[in-house]
Amino acid sequence: MAKRILVVEDEAPIREMVCFVLEQNGFQPIEAEDYGTAVSRMAEPYPDLVLLDWMLPGGSGIQFIKHMKREVLTRDIPVMMLTARGEEEDRVRGLEVGADDYITKPFSPKELLARIKAVMRRISPMAVEDKIELQGLSLDPSSHRVTSNELALEMGPTEFKLLHFFMTHPERVYSREQLLNHVWGTNVYVEDRTVDVHIRRLRKALETGGHDRMVQTVRGTGYRFSARY
Repeated sequence: MAKRILVVEDEAPIREMVCFVLEQNGFQPIEAEDYGTAVSRMAEPYPDLVLLDWMLPGGSGIQFIKHMKREVLTRDIPVMMLTARGEEEDRVRGLEVGADDYITKPFSPKELLARIKAVMRRISPMAVEDKIELQGLSLDPSSHRVTSNELALEMGPTEFKLLHFFMTHPERVYSREQLLNHVWGTNVYVEDRTVDVHIRRLRKALETGGHDRMVQTVRGTGYRFSARY
């Protein structure tokens, strides 16, 4: 399903250009030209990300972020400020109230897309559907397929999410608690040993092509995914 992006921008040419670029790259844009319309668009089905102009008729981008953060159902939706205000003070203020990134006008479509994907990857790694490849191991989120040296592998949904997180965050050590938060989510209660169970299952699934060696135990700390073994 295409990711929904709310584009809050009062300048029609910029809004239309951004929406066109998003559509061409597989996203579903929702348009809002002023503060009131933007508030009304924050309803089911909620957007996956908000591109937000700083200055809007009827209110400001800062006010809109504060409105989002007050509501339980919208407080975790990532926001990217889209504005001509490039001064450091303004950038800091936007980030302090809850913006996840900041891009100043004028910007290129290529930069915009790269920043959107970076924000989505940070907030929700599974939201970005680019294929990931590392030393013969390939994971495709859009088709939900994993191959090892072109041989299809079978694994459960949790192992798939775990592998996706590892492949998008290689060479870093994560504790069991960090993996629980990133893969299972902060609102789900599961025990630390659950991670160990799924790590074993993931290694088992990767054995065929020898990629199980990439999932490494770091004694006393947690786990690391590395091409160096």
